[in-house]
Amino acid sequence: MPSTIRLHRIFATTPEKVYRAFLEADALAKWLPPNGFVCTVHHLEPKVGGSFRMSFRNFTTGHSHAFGGSYVELIPGERLRYTDTFDDPGLPGEMEVSVTLKKVVVGTQVEIVQQGIPDLIPPEACYLGWQESLRNLARLVEPEITQ
Repeated sequence: MPSTIRLHRIFATTPEKVYRAFLEADALAKWLPPNGFVCTVHHLEPKVGGSFRMSFRNFTTGHSHAFGGSYVELIPGERLRYTDTFDDPGLPGEMEVSVTLKKVVVGTQVEIVQQGIPDLIPPEACYLGWQESLRNLARLVEPEITQ
């Protein structure tokens, strides 16, 4: 039965900056792939009903996997919801990812729920990958470089 994972993190930056990091191709390519992978964004149309397509390549082996989906809900600075499907027939089904952003005293609280994870992917692997990605996201959005 497909799994669901939930993540929570506080970023020392604004909700608007975190929101942008989920919707700009070059930003996604920088922070989304877990350590040891590189990302190519093939297509990104960040609007409700718009779609995206990207691939992660294992830098060690060269093996890659492609995936894509569509945007279901976009509320600037507050919420994103999108679907995700792997091209690999061995990883069937459609996942849904919800990202909720809330301004808090020290920055932005982020809640992520990923549902419908294929049975072949252990939930622990998803948690590990997301934790690495979220550390990369912090490195991108927390510095306040004004020049």
